[in-house]
Amino acid sequence: MLRRSALLAPALLAWRDVLALPQKTLSFPRDHGSHPELRTEWWYLTGYFDAGTPTQPRLLGFQITFFRSRIDAAQSLNSRFAAKQLLFAHAALTDINAQKHWHDQRIARAGFGIAQASEQTADVKLRDWTLKRSADGAYTSLIQAKDFNFDLQFIPKQPLLLQGYQGLSRKGPEEKQASYYYSQPQLSATGHITHAGQQTTLQQGIAWLDHEWSEEILHPEAIGWDWIGMNLFDGSSLTAFQLRRKDGSALWAGGSFRDASATTIFKPSDVQFKAGDIWQSPSSAGRYPVQWQVITSRGVYSVRALMNAQELDSRSSTGTVYWEGLADLQDAQGKLVGRGYLEMTGYAGRLQI
Repeated sequence: MLRRSALLAPALLAWRDVLALPQKTLSFPRDHGSHPELRTEWWYLTGYFDAGTPTQPRLLGFQITFFRSRIDAAQSLNSRFAAKQLLFAHAALTDINAQKHWHDQRIARAGFGIAQASEQTADVKLRDWTLKRSADGAYTSLIQAKDFNFDLQFIPKQPLLLQGYQGLSRKGPEEKQASYYYSQPQLSATGHITHAGQQTTLQQGIAWLDHEWSEEILHPEAIGWDWIGMNLFDGSSLTAFQLRRKDGSALWAGGSFRDASATTIFKPSDVQFKAGDIWQSPSSAGRYPVQWQVITSRGVYSVRALMNAQELDSRSSTGTVYWEGLADLQDAQGKLVGRGYLEMTGYAGRLQI
């Protein structure tokens, strides 16, 4: 959803001076690319592969996220060494059957061929980590991480899903709390994952891509959010999110449901999150609900993490700790109907973006 970090950039504008984002028609392929005039942006890929056999199951989840942050205090500097834009990246691999989770992170200022984000289409580079979109709409990502490598390809099977009102998604009670936001659910994923010196060739994976850019998102009362992006087995897709106050109550909510017949954009009153089982991180002491009941105007669902320990400590790059992991989706009758990613922020300290 909101992707996805504490980008601690000094602001030239006071909160009260931030203007609402204008409604506009998103234009592609241009809007697949970077928007350096706005403060925060991210490209976010999650998904999973069934890499096992009938006798030896092996479910692998992955996350790849690139962030861009405009540093307001550096915009007036003339030096080409000025850090006017920072690029961050996170990547994670989860082996559900082995109950193992690995993650890595990168940070660099834009420029000098080290880090860059094209304004023409999705083409982001941070050293040896890349995410690129080709003219036919397919994506490729190469990640050389500390404990694993990704060489993955993603092919769209459905049109883009414009979140909110034709791509302008409200994130709070004031109009200035909004982002431009679209998703690409039900991506077909293939490629290779290398871990512990062993390369695994993967077919028939399912992935989800989010791209979001904004000037402001968090209301002063919001400490974080809960978000799901779920690919249903019948080809439908479910997005749901809530912004939380310190007492756990919902400040704002939204999302969408798309099936073969229609797309429903949720109003705040259409979405409710009810927390279930809690897992406490031994490293951050954050207490995360790893089971949720998500009530929407298109149905009632249960979301359950497939592994509790999927927390990411990214304090050396984006300055935050959050939970991001593979989860199952069940309908009101308890039937498994989909799978995707659950993200939870603000449980190990208030999020700052």
